[in-house]
Amino acid sequence: MARDFRTRLIRRAAKFGVPLGEELAGGLATYYELLERWNRKINLTSLDNPDEAIDRLLLEPLVAARAVAGSGARELMDVGSGGGSPALPLALALGPDVRLTMVEVKARKSAFLREAVRHLGLLDAAVENSRYEELLAKPDMLERFDLLSVRAVRVEARILMTLQAFLKPNGQMLLFRGAAGPNVPGNVFHPLEWEVTVPLVESLQSRLSLLRKRGAGSGVPRGTMSTG
Repeated sequence: MARDFRTRLIRRAAKFGVPLGEELAGGLATYYELLERWNRKINLTSLDNPDEAIDRLLLEPLVAARAVAGSGARELMDVGSGGGSPALPLALALGPDVRLTMVEVKARKSAFLREAVRHLGLLDAAVENSRYEELLAKPDMLERFDLLSVRAVRVEARILMTLQAFLKPNGQMLLFRGAAGPNVPGNVFHPLEWEVTVPLVESLQSRLSLLRKRGAGSGVPRGTMSTG
């Protein structure tokens, strides 16, 4: 069964131009199998349509990983991690040099994330069972991360301005978005600036918007909104 799933996943990923090696495919299959098992007990995510679930939960993060591959990122934070996507597939795709921190307020979902980390052998991964706002009180969390990912139902300026505090200067924020809204998010304020929006999975009309946190003294770039 696991072998069949890996084969199916490799073939489906190839349709999107994402080549999958056996090791990565095996890790993704392990995650998905665990998600299915836990989903029968607690509601982690919708798995009603298997192909759509694979596309959204596994392939979207794999396509997104290509957008930041080669960036030299070492620290990844994912906010509102829930059932573990995009965080876990993204971390697997980026490789073992990337250390993952997942932030999830619900205790049962946090328990699942810790179990997934154990099954996947992600030795440096951590789960913060709290609201992301509470982490602002921890100095070691501020300006620590090279990448920050979040599935954005709505892109709100207040949320973006809070989340940017966790990014290093020149760090990138990955907004996983659906079809709604313009390609250029409207509520992006300095020190964040929009870089690019790329398509993820065509059938889902999903997109990835990349924002970058500008370093100190870089000024407000043309086209970036300012509160001044």
